[in-house]
Amino acid sequence: MTRRRQAADPDAQLVRRTALRVGLFITVAATILVTVVLVAAFSFVLARVPFADLFDRNHHEETVDVGGLDALVGVVVLGLLAIALAGSLSLVATRRAVAPLVDALARQRRFVADASHELRTPLTILDARLQVLERSLSDHDRNRQLVAELRGDSDALVAVVTDLLDSLDVAIQGSAVPVPVAAAVETAVSAMGMAARAREVRVTAAATPHDADVLMPEASLHRALVALIDNAVKHSPRDSEVSVVTTADRKTVVIDVVDHGGGIRGISPDRVFDRFARSSEAVGGGGDARSGFGIGLFLVQEAVGRFGGSVEVVDTSSAGTTMRIRLPRAAAHRS
Repeated sequence: MTRRRQAADPDAQLVRRTALRVGLFITVAATILVTVVLVAAFSFVLARVPFADLFDRNHHEETVDVGGLDALVGVVVLGLLAIALAGSLSLVATRRAVAPLVDALARQRRFVADASHELRTPLTILDARLQVLERSLSDHDRNRQLVAELRGDSDALVAVVTDLLDSLDVAIQGSAVPVPVAAAVETAVSAMGMAARAREVRVTAAATPHDADVLMPEASLHRALVALIDNAVKHSPRDSEVSVVTTADRKTVVIDVVDHGGGIRGISPDRVFDRFARSSEAVGGGGDARSGFGIGLFLVQEAVGRFGGSVEVVDTSSAGTTMRIRLPRAAAHRS
């Protein structure tokens, strides 16, 4: 039963595939080494025994301790045995080295699954109560629009939880349904508008091409955009603007999130997407939490990377920072 469960466990399968690739790499390296030895041995023998005499059984003159043909056969056999032994040993050693990853991955996935599952129930209750409240309001009630927005936020949270559960499946590499980027950008900008106004920052979106579709779940794209906009708002001065600009060509959709803050300081821009990477100004450098980076940007990179995209800092200075998401266009995949 345990072996059957391990065989079906995607984490265990991932580790086995990784071990196989590493073992294959070591085997290829050993093969190249043994091949070099074989070539040297052949060259040594053929330099002392004429090629015509090597396969002539009637020729008894020997210039090495053993017959040339016998020496070559022996070297080939030893070489093959060395390759087989190197491959077996490397595979066993690699599996033992990466075996602890199975437990670590399993613990991580169980935590995300449990946390997501526990969040579903209170979110469902919250949505149900918002529905009751919305139905109790008249069409002319000035709070009806606010309640509708709260329901939209609740639905977005449920979608994020579902997306987290989907991210546990290592077999999922993309979405088969094209998602319009324009709708995702509009939803993310609207969701972050109130939080930005509390900081006296405006969030705007330039006109987005309506035919720019990507093969990425809407919840994943929404989560990535909200994280980048939230990061930009936190690093923006009061009475400034965070803008979201989307462009598209035949193969790629590009989404830029631009702020007018003081730029990335205390850490290399290449490292801001690392897990737990934080600015030195926020960690003992005299800064505060607003000047550092935590896990949010890493999750953006993880979410976008699962669907063939990338995220990077394309510009940062005292005039502001631009972070860019690149995603394959759905039409490019269909072609």
